[in-house]
Amino acid sequence: MTALQDLKYGQWFRGADVDRDGFITQHDVRKMSERYISARETTPDAETVRRLIEGMDQFWSNVIAPMDQDGDGKVDVREMTEGFKSVLTDRAFYPQQIAPVTNCFFDLVDLNGDGKIDQAEFQQMFSSVAAVPGEDCAAVFAALDLDGSGGLSRDEFHQALEEFFYGNDPDAPANHIFGKVTA
Repeated sequence: MTALQDLKYGQWFRGADVDRDGFITQHDVRKMSERYISARETTPDAETVRRLIEGMDQFWSNVIAPMDQDGDGKVDVREMTEGFKSVLTDRAFYPQQIAPVTNCFFDLVDLNGDGKIDQAEFQQMFSSVAAVPGEDCAAVFAALDLDGSGGLSRDEFHQALEEFFYGNDPDAPANHIFGKVTA
C-alpha cells in the first residue's frame, strides 16, 4: 500500500465514521446508506433501498468486519488501513468487493433515473453526503467524465471507484471523489 492509498483511505474513513467516534461500526455503515437515501429529494424505490442495504451489509461483512483485529465490533483507522492492505490487494476482486455497493450508489446518485449522473446530481449527493465542497465536486466531476458527455455513465462511475480503492496514480481525479486528499 502506498502513502497515497493511506491518504485516500483516511479520507474515506472520515466520511464513513458517521457518528464521528473514531470507529467504523455496522451502525455507521448502515447510516452511510441512510445519508445517501435522505440526500435525495424523493424517496428511491423500495428495490433500490433494499439493494443498497443488502450491499452495505455485505460490504460490512465481507470487507470492513474482517478488519476488526481485536474483536470489539468496531474498526479504527489503523485496523482499517491494515485491513485494506490485506483485502484490497487485487483489482480483480473489485466485482465482489466494491461493485455491488457502487451499483446501488449509482442508482441513488442518478436522481432522475436517466442512466447517467449529471453534474448537479453529483454535486447534490457528494456535497450533502460526503461534505465535498462544491468547487471540488465540479472539478472532480469534470475529470471523471471521461467522454466529455456531461454525465457519468455507470462504467465511468465504476472506473472512478475502482481507481479510488485500488489505484496508486497520484494524478487520478478519482482520488478526490470523497473529498480532496492532501498530503
